[in-house]
Amino acid sequence: MHIADITMFYAPASGGVRTYLDAKHPRLDALPGVRHSLLIPGASAGHADGIYQVPALPLPFGKGYRFPVRLAPWCNTLRGLQPDLIEVGDPYLTAWAALEARRQLDIPVIGFYHSDLPLLVGNRMGNWFTPNVEAYVSKLYGNFDRVLAPSQIMGDKLSRLGVRDVHVQPLGVDLELFHPDKHDDQLRAQLGLADTTRLLVFAGRGSREKNLPVLLDCMRHLGSDYHLLLVGSGMPTHVPDNVSISRQFCPAAEVARLLASADLLVHAGDQETFGLVILEAMASATPVVAVRAGAFSELVDERWGRLCRPNDAKAMAQSVREAFEDDVTALGQRARQQVERHYAWDRVVEGLLEHYQAVLGHSPAVRAHG
Repeated sequence: MHIADITMFYAPASGGVRTYLDAKHPRLDALPGVRHSLLIPGASAGHADGIYQVPALPLPFGKGYRFPVRLAPWCNTLRGLQPDLIEVGDPYLTAWAALEARRQLDIPVIGFYHSDLPLLVGNRMGNWFTPNVEAYVSKLYGNFDRVLAPSQIMGDKLSRLGVRDVHVQPLGVDLELFHPDKHDDQLRAQLGLADTTRLLVFAGRGSREKNLPVLLDCMRHLGSDYHLLLVGSGMPTHVPDNVSISRQFCPAAEVARLLASADLLVHAGDQETFGLVILEAMASATPVVAVRAGAFSELVDERWGRLCRPNDAKAMAQSVREAFEDDVTALGQRARQQVERHYAWDRVVEGLLEHYQAVLGHSPAVRAHG
């Protein structure tokens, strides 16, 4: 079985889609009878270790992302590879290239709906574009032989748009990289904090949908006994005294150290399609306080974290206090147990193989969403 993944969402500092593909590629290739090819944009054509770069133009201010503008190079690469199945990781030109390759090769194509495109466009361009974008998503994803969504809430959105054969396939976390053993006792000293300071962390892009002003207001309510470390690009310049910022790009190993060394992860984003950083914190035995919105309610509950009202800094501050009153160490231990049971990448790959085999007719279909 030869699986080809195709996406433009693959750049040096890209997020969840690259994490998913980087975890999936070696695991599929290691299985007997399975070959995995990955098609991504590059400055020029080339390939190594099953990863094929297809020429694409760099996006201005795109932080390494490249945007494909011609179908032919992607179709030609797919035609040369002769895969048995294609998985699409974005809703742009590469998706249409995969559908054209399906016509040429007579093979199935699966679409993985990683991003909520109507919401993204609405945030940046206004809601008057939403009906057109929803129509586009409905048309594109209606063409795939099967559609995967990373969370129930995303699957529900696709179903409401009339997309059929939608299946929920959660993502996973690297349980060795993100591990409680990465805890560093020196982090508080490096930040100039007392050992007794309650340390919170947020890691991710400082984009508008992350609602960082809510986190900053939350810290004002919590006061000097609590400290928040913001890690990532696009962070605000003016923050309360009990907030520190690390703006440089952090490799995954450094993120793992920071997550494991904090008492809590806090996340005010209310539009998340899955929330990989939530799993990374949980795998680090660091409990989570997040908002009850997006996909977070599918990952977090009272046994290993807290959910609060969206866009309510006082409610978030109260949830943070409650987490400490409930013993953050015990919450973190239960969080680690949860991801070990349900979110190991090996388990995710097993689920993907069931989808692939079902679409190829190699096994009974797994139960559909809804």
